Amino acid sequence: MSILKKFVGQTAIYGISTVLSRLLNFILTPIYTKTYPAVTYGVFTTLYSYSAMINAVLAFGMESTFFRYLNKHEDKKQVVYNNSFLCVAFIACLFLITGSIFKEPIAVYLSNGSDRLADYRSFVQYFLWILFIDAICVIPFAKLRADNKAFRYSLIKFLNIGCFVVMNLVFIFLLPIAIKQHWPMAGWLETWYRHQWIGYVFVANLIASMLTLLLLLPEVLKLQLKFDSSLFGKMISYSWPILIANLSFIINENLGRVALSELLDKSIADKAVGILGAVSKIAVFMSIFITAFRLGAEPFFFSHARNANARQNYATILYYFVIALTILFVALVANIEMLKYFIIGNKTNIAEYWEGLQAVPFLLFGYVCLGVYMNLSVWYRLSDLTKFGLYISGIGAILTIILNFLLIPRYSYMGSVWVSMTVYFTMMVLSYVLGQKHYPIPYKLKRILAYLISSVVLVVLSFWVFQRNIYIGNGMLIVFLAGIIYFEKEPLKTLLKSN
Repeated sequence: MSILKKFVGQTAIYGISTVLSRLLNFILTPIYTKTYPAVTYGVFTTLYSYSAMINAVLAFGMESTFFRYLNKHEDKKQVVYNNSFLCVAFIACLFLITGSIFKEPIAVYLSNGSDRLADYRSFVQYFLWILFIDAICVIPFAKLRADNKAFRYSLIKFLNIGCFVVMNLVFIFLLPIAIKQHWPMAGWLETWYRHQWIGYVFVANLIASMLTLLLLLPEVLKLQLKFDSSLFGKMISYSWPILIANLSFIINENLGRVALSELLDKSIADKAVGILGAVSKIAVFMSIFITAFRLGAEPFFFSHARNANARQNYATILYYFVIALTILFVALVANIEMLKYFIIGNKTNIAEYWEGLQAVPFLLFGYVCLGVYMNLSVWYRLSDLTKFGLYISGIGAILTIILNFLLIPRYSYMGSVWVSMTVYFTMMVLSYVLGQKHYPIPYKLKRILAYLISSVVLVVLSFWVFQRNIYIGNGMLIVFLAGIIYFEKEPLKTLLKSN
């Protein structure tokens, strides 16, 4: 089997499991939007945005560092695992202790003067433990990927999401039915159960995280309490720029939603965050594809860096990755009138959620740029020039902050979406220019640009010119696919025949 075929096979496993997991999670969106009004759903979106930023800090860039040093020091794999795990575990413990000490002021800040301070105390406690457990799982998950145990990795992720979904259904539907129908223990349930309390979503998450840690115990127990300080110094010098880069990325991904809460009037802020959080779910399919690619690509890129034709392989992977991204981009926009029903709420909420559909094409193109950037970023990781990842992401973070302050007060959540798309596009261009200077890879730039521009034109026609007409949109999608088949038929035949 060729190297590229092996890569596609591994990525397919991650992809299938990610699709199944996300589809399970995806069914929660219409349940949430039907159960909670936009203002309450905004609390959910805001808290998870903060959590995403904290997750980046707790991981400390050690996931990528683990892959890099595992392949640089093949004779010290156990030591690399020990160092990586102990580093993340130490930071996670420090976070849990510090967060517990300052739980009250954090809750006061998040409640923003509302009368729900008691609820926010509970929310903070739940998230402290969720974030702690998730951090402990980072390196064991990375070890599964490095050991080519894609099936086990995928199964655990699937069970995590499955548990989360089931517990949500229990809290939102089963327990109210049990109380209403006077099932056994209904009296006890009535003493503590609160109808339509958003906190049960976080409780479900905590239970799912605990299950994940339990399933990863075989990997955790492989840890040896031996620490190589000399190697650790080198690992830290590699990882801290990645930490800043990852944090900058997370800031770009989530600061817009946090900024909506801070920069808009309180009377409309939570609603705006809730609308953006709901319509963002339509972009989940693009996110799934990018996630599957990242899970397969990261260990692959590091383990094949010494191959003579490595750079050519990286160029080929990006080329077909872009083709797949553009197909998905056009397909999602063409079918947005059907996909919008996945975020349907009750009749009262439906109009306020659907008004956010105008943001979806911009969200999707931002994800396209992000996917390309993630692929391009291989150059600074393989050349140990991670400082450039810091520079690129730092520029992205600064742009995010400045543009959010300029656009959100005037354009609400649409300003946030435009900022995110602009920043990802900027980071993509910067990474390409710097990468070709420091670690040249023979990308097919002209053909990549041709596919990107063609997809944007088709999306503009489908969404704005033809007003989201599903038949015209899918007709243009078929024409786009036919063109790709025509131009890529021979290269794909050659690629598939290679050994």
